[in-house]
Amino acid sequence: MPNQTRTETMSQREWVEKDYYAVLGVQAGASQSDIRKAYRKLAQKYHPDANQGDASAEERFKEVSQAYDVLGDAKKRKEYDQMREMLRSGFGRFTSGTQDVRFEDLGDLFGGGRASGGIEDLLSNLFTRGSGRTAMRGMDLDTDASISFEDALHGKEISLNLNDPSSGPRNVRIRIPPGVTDGSRIRIRGKGSPGQGGGPAGDLFVRVRVEKHPIFGRKGQSDLTLTLPITFAEAALGGEVEAPTLRGSVKLKIPPGTPSGKTFRVRGQGAEVKGTKGDLLVTVDVAVPTRLSKESRALLEKFAKSQDESPRKHLKGE
Repeated sequence: MPNQTRTETMSQREWVEKDYYAVLGVQAGASQSDIRKAYRKLAQKYHPDANQGDASAEERFKEVSQAYDVLGDAKKRKEYDQMREMLRSGFGRFTSGTQDVRFEDLGDLFGGGRASGGIEDLLSNLFTRGSGRTAMRGMDLDTDASISFEDALHGKEISLNLNDPSSGPRNVRIRIPPGVTDGSRIRIRGKGSPGQGGGPAGDLFVRVRVEKHPIFGRKGQSDLTLTLPITFAEAALGGEVEAPTLRGSVKLKIPPGTPSGKTFRVRGQGAEVKGTKGDLLVTVDVAVPTRLSKESRALLEKFAKSQDESPRKHLKGE
């Protein structure tokens, strides 16, 4: 039994002393996104399915998978960094006076023994082992999904056809959450490639493409935007105009002298997401007529002559 414990501890020591950042080719301060990108690139390069009969590629794939199993999980990565920091500080093998402290003795610093929740428990959290073989996490997969404007607001369950390099083509059903915006990236845990040797499946990352609406745009999750054309007379004299919403229409009061580009907020007339209603942001656009009747032109010319104040006088410093 002591020999088995020593063998296991030395194996764990090799794992902790291994630089998984170097294995993935990233810096120690790399973001989780950079770590994920590096892993995917290497996993695709060395995956056994793409390197049939290449033992060195298979070993490299195992090494990359083991590195990502630790660094790809924020909690495991933190524990791994803490262990490496202890080793860099001298724990594991250093001389203090006349005493040589071994890696195995680190357990004493944490209360010793398996039941204590000490060093061996910490190490066991970092690595999954079984039948003398390291379990390998499955690859993460990326795909795109297009949904309608309304489905993006309310959420929808959709079906996706995946081309999994590990297990071949397959179909999965996922739930798009309400309020998703164009370009959002959704993580579906456990829907990536299956693991090997008892390892967990990878994750599925879905980039959502939201189709444009013919009338409305979006601002944030639940606010809608609308460009509403109004006539010159409505802008100058003011009045009430009708504005469409997702649930019908509302009356919008236009004050006299409203300039083109003015935006009005109609509260509660946006999209309803997760029980909360957003607002409708209406931007008016003064429509300039391209054709005028003789009567209209004559009236407009008379109006122009009656205006004795130029809208550009501030440009002359007046």
